Amino acid sequence: MPTKVPETPTSQALKKSAVARYLQLASLFRARIESGEWEVDSRIPTVEELARDCGVATMTIRQALDILEAEGLIERFRAKGTFVREQPRRDLWCEVQTDWSGMLIARENATIELLDDQRNVPLPRNTEIVGTPAPAYRHLRRRHSRDGSAFLLADVFIDERLTRNIPDEAYTTVTAMRLVADLPGQKITDARQIVTIGAADLETATHLNIALGDPVAKVQRVAVNQDGHLILVANGIYRGDMMKIEVKLR
Repeated sequence: MPTKVPETPTSQALKKSAVARYLQLASLFRARIESGEWEVDSRIPTVEELARDCGVATMTIRQALDILEAEGLIERFRAKGTFVREQPRRDLWCEVQTDWSGMLIARENATIELLDDQRNVPLPRNTEIVGTPAPAYRHLRRRHSRDGSAFLLADVFIDERLTRNIPDEAYTTVTAMRLVADLPGQKITDARQIVTIGAADLETATHLNIALGDPVAKVQRVAVNQDGHLILVANGIYRGDMMKIEVKLR
């Protein structure tokens, strides 16, 4: 019979997520390097020690370390052990805006790629309904990148009746809120933003080039016009390792 791996606090925590254990452990070990618990140039515990401490099989530990090695964070040597080579890159330049003016300004040096464009579709079920929904919407899936790195995957729904007044070039150059804020005859009387923290599913991980289960920020923005119509819903998913939220309190 195979040897039963003893339960540990780490193994109990791993069970609470549907994400593969080796991916969760890769995130845990990456955080240890980032926090300085595992310092650069230091030797980390052996595979056997990590397996015992985490309550998992040695193969699971090796899979997690494979990810960190591919990222260039660690280097393994036969008979000498595994050493930390550098800290994870933390580029928190992507700020989720919390004021109206900020939502209208596109990020400098960012590009917007149109991945899909569908006409006359309904709103997704998880929409925060504010005002009266339009009969149908134009659905745009957009990916935002800077310097070749994707940081935002967004699904934008615009009242189909208004899209004839939006120039095609705007869909790949301006923010979702500005798409409707600049329309003649339209006045935004209610705009809201909801931010939740989650983990990347397979589709998000693929589009943003991150690992399955990596942290992401899910941002839903809605806008209602002077007639009470819900003319915009924008569901964005930001890479957690590139974004920050700053709120001015006074």
